[in-house]
Amino acid sequence: MFDAHVHIIDPRFPVFENHGYLPEHFTIADYRARMEGLGVDGGAVVTASYQGTDYAYLLAALEELGPGWVGVAQLEPDVSDETILELDRAGVRAIRFNLRRTATDLKLLTQQALRAYDLAGWHAEFYVDATLLLSLEPVFAKLPAVCIDHLGMSTRGLPYLLDLVDRGARVKATGFGRATIENVGGVLRQIHAVNPDALMFGTDLPGSRARRVFQDSDIDIIADAVGAGFTAVMGGNARRWYRCEADAGAR
Repeated sequence: MFDAHVHIIDPRFPVFENHGYLPEHFTIADYRARMEGLGVDGGAVVTASYQGTDYAYLLAALEELGPGWVGVAQLEPDVSDETILELDRAGVRAIRFNLRRTATDLKLLTQQALRAYDLAGWHAEFYVDATLLLSLEPVFAKLPAVCIDHLGMSTRGLPYLLDLVDRGARVKATGFGRATIENVGGVLRQIHAVNPDALMFGTDLPGSRARRVFQDSDIDIIADAVGAGFTAVMGGNARRWYRCEADAGAR
């Protein structure tokens, strides 16, 4: 199992109040205790809004987690090429844009995402409500590799999300208790039918601000929705997308 969306909140590193919110700590030890027995052997540590553009925590987390784990960073628009390449060597594989919590200049966003892709092959991850996806078409049309978090958060922009999937975008099967989607299984089926490579499982732990956090039964929802594609959705799709060529369990 590859967990494509985990937040690590290490008390050794700062967090920043966002919309009046500060999270509780959630360490690697906490994560391992929660996931014991589920067979996780790799994943992606994703930088959250309350961690700003600080990546020291991310480097520490990747070093402790070891092979099979990658990072997703938020960075300042003027970050140097050298820093991007340094982060890539440390295991960072994507840049994240949180459009639900942070005001963003779309021109700068596009330039930054393209630079990260050209330098290091990073894809761009977007935390955004599906209702805004169509308005972002001028951005998506320019980006070679895009991933949408948490099933797009709602079904109001689902037709456009499916169009993005048809054009190669990936979608994280995460945050079921965060999204306002009544029939999660139905949305999973539609995405999977368009492109079986698109869906990537993740827990979204610790589920900060979500109405409910990840439950083991969420895995059953995925299994029922994707059928024979279950193994790929639970690991293979994400490992290829994040360029984890070797099986983490074999290292």
